[in-house]
Amino acid sequence: MCGILCYLGKRPALPILLEGLRKLEYRGYDSSGVAIMEGGEVFCQKAVGKIQALEANLAGVTWQGSGGIAHTRWATHGRPSVENAHPQKDCREKIFIIHNGIIENHQSLKKQLLSLGHRFCSDTDTEVLAHLIEEHYQGDLEEAVKAALRLVEGAYGIGVICVDHPEEIVVARKGSPLILGIGEEEVFAASDVSALVSHTKEVIYLQDNDVAVLHASGYNISNLNYDSILRRTQQVEWDVEAAEKQGFPHFMLKEIYEQPEAVENAMRGRLIEQEGISKLGGLDGVHDEFLGMERLMIVSMGTSYYAALLGRYIIETCTDIPVEVDLASEFRYRKLNIREGTAVLAISQSGETADTLAAVQEAQRKGALVLGMVNVVGSSIARETDAGVYNHAGPEIGVASTKAFLSQLTILYLITLALARHQRMSLSEGQAFIAELKLIPDKIRRILDSASQIEAIARRYHGYKSFLYLGRKFNYPIALEGALKLKEISYIHAEGYAAGEMKHGPIALIDENFPSVCLAPRDSAYEKMVSNIQEVKARNGRVIAVGTEGDTDLQEICDEFIEVPATDEILLPLLMVVPLQLLAYYIARENGCEIDQPRNLAKAVTVE
Repeated sequence: MCGILCYLGKRPALPILLEGLRKLEYRGYDSSGVAIMEGGEVFCQKAVGKIQALEANLAGVTWQGSGGIAHTRWATHGRPSVENAHPQKDCREKIFIIHNGIIENHQSLKKQLLSLGHRFCSDTDTEVLAHLIEEHYQGDLEEAVKAALRLVEGAYGIGVICVDHPEEIVVARKGSPLILGIGEEEVFAASDVSALVSHTKEVIYLQDNDVAVLHASGYNISNLNYDSILRRTQQVEWDVEAAEKQGFPHFMLKEIYEQPEAVENAMRGRLIEQEGISKLGGLDGVHDEFLGMERLMIVSMGTSYYAALLGRYIIETCTDIPVEVDLASEFRYRKLNIREGTAVLAISQSGETADTLAAVQEAQRKGALVLGMVNVVGSSIARETDAGVYNHAGPEIGVASTKAFLSQLTILYLITLALARHQRMSLSEGQAFIAELKLIPDKIRRILDSASQIEAIARRYHGYKSFLYLGRKFNYPIALEGALKLKEISYIHAEGYAAGEMKHGPIALIDENFPSVCLAPRDSAYEKMVSNIQEVKARNGRVIAVGTEGDTDLQEICDEFIEVPATDEILLPLLMVVPLQLLAYYIARENGCEIDQPRNLAKAVTVE
């Protein structure tokens, strides 16, 4: 969840590291720090709060060292403080380390190290690593790091420097992403490729148990047993402009407006209109097993979990395949009955979500066909699954997901189409499905053209303290996602419910101070949704309705009405979610919230 950046080359390291930290801000953090090697010393500076605080502490500093490490920390062990910020150091202030992940046996290791005379200055599990490396250091930094890591249980992505090795940085990963960037007479390591693309597009995705020793002239990779490892370089597909705001006030708003292109990119090259079918090249290697599956289990977390819930509805509607959806964090605690013909689909934006990765590993132990859907090429889930599909949504910087979610939904429709056409969906039905799906991007653009109306609604409702989001059938998961968006970025309490559940508890909360956002398009659940709206109105509740263009009947009974274009019922979620994203964004903006980096949240949740 934190950000790592290392640099070794010919240029002054400090400005490169600070620029990289700013690129990693979106991942979520509460403190930051940097350590630079120069003139036989290591200079370290840390600060609590935003990176601007670190920059203020560095004002006037003239460090010219060409190697160093930098970090943004999201507190796990120990509160946010300068002492707990990274880099952490050993007793002699020779070894400095930055670390993502959790050292699960840090307490027992710390007791051993204290008995050996080590002195600790922080509450972090990371400092244990610094002292453990110090304990094993006898002049060879790589050997000391490997010796320490052989004693460690848990997850880590680390960068280590030492006063005695001014032209060397040792990095390693297990369960926490780490990527090398290869430049000309310079080398980088980062937890996210977004920190690298302004300098190089040639990257290497390290894998679990990899240890890399970096020099300005290159690198070498081995494992903890010193077996040499070759990892192929890959080219980053997007450029730095894709990760910039391009005139938008926030990344989140920019990414909402990028959603038509995100849907188009998810479909590009994957639709065969003549045959009314989709072709997902990433699944070619398991083609027969995929089409022959008898049961599908989808595992995911957060926004991806709500995408999975919709996936269950649409796959079961169009095929004969039963679908189960699990929170990845709970998947391992079930007694899994994975029989022959079962496939498990893991959905994760980052491809590094710790709970989802653990669910993938558990499914593999049980012998399931394991598929992945991720937005990050070379990520852990992409590597560990049997086959998968990339979103191709481009970088998503806002912590609250928008375009990646819509991209996930689009791919779930493509998966549904591929399965359905090999079952009971006819050629003409498949062609009609594709024709309507291809209209979705322009219909999203029409919704975005009316954003000012949603902005005006946000101005009227931003002061309310609680919201209820109601939907049925295909729009039930969208109600959950709409409520999550409001919670994430505005800190307003919001609950998403299946509308039929309202009378089983939530209706007790309804009054003039508790607005309801009701998803009521002209679909097969329309009449029941209208009844639910009437029940809210009968209790003096205010209603913001999202419905089909031109529905004057619905408009008459609601306090606010947001229109979406008509489309096939099964595709409506692709449109219905967009007004909810805009509503959450504008309410958060009215309340002066930190939209792109909401408190306590991180983009990639790499700890369980």
